[in-house]
Amino acid sequence: MPHPATTGRTPASRGHRPRVQPFAWKLEDAKARFSEVVRRARTEGPQRVTVRGKDAVVVIAVETLEKLLPPEQPRQTLVAFLQGLGIGDLDLTREHDTGRDIIV
Repeated sequence: MPHPATTGRTPASRGHRPRVQPFAWKLEDAKARFSEVVRRARTEGPQRVTVRGKDAVVVIAVETLEKLLPPEQPRQTLVAFLQGLGIGDLDLTREHDTGRDIIV
């Protein structure tokens, strides 16, 4: 059965909002009850999983993950990328090269 981790609350007199830590599951319990871990992550918030008493991973809902990640940038085509480089004004002509002389 998961047990509430230490609350990590700070005294209200300091002007901080109380912060509740996610539930902590032992690895063997999390494996045996993975569906419940996932359900709780989606409904109650992050779920910590511990290995040998130490935090190992946190299971979070995908909506929470999307809030944490930077927004995706739209991908552009190669042509649009190259046009955006502004290399249209470069002179790419070469001098006539007759090769080199080989001494035998």
